[in-house]
Amino acid sequence: QVQLVESGGGLVQAGGSLTLSCVASATIFRLNTMGWYRQAPGKQRELVATITSGGNSNYADSVKGRFTISRDNVKNIVFLQVNNLKPEDTAVYYCNAGVASRIQSWGQGTQVTVSS
Repeated sequence: QVQLVESGGGLVQAGGSLTLSCVASATIFRLNTMGWYRQAPGKQRELVATITSGGNSNYADSVKGRFTISRDNVKNIVFLQVNNLKPEDTAVYYCNAGVASRIQSWGQGTQVTVSS
């Protein structure tokens, strides 16, 4: 059974930081590129960062230089360090496979709210 459990969100002021975590079942984590996505109210879900099983990462232009994705291949956890947060980063953040064809059922996500 695929499980994705996100945590670490919260309410922060602009310029603040958070560390998001996602515990994934081995079924989806092992050998897979993992990704963090976000969905703001009234908007489509978007991919913000991916990381391969070997640790290579990519970022959406909107978060490049502010967000850092990492993974623990022993504990099946993927992290997203979010720095210098902006109000437009407000969204529910989700993790899942970083390749569209491998996306599994979504977890509950974790809410990030950035006040100006």
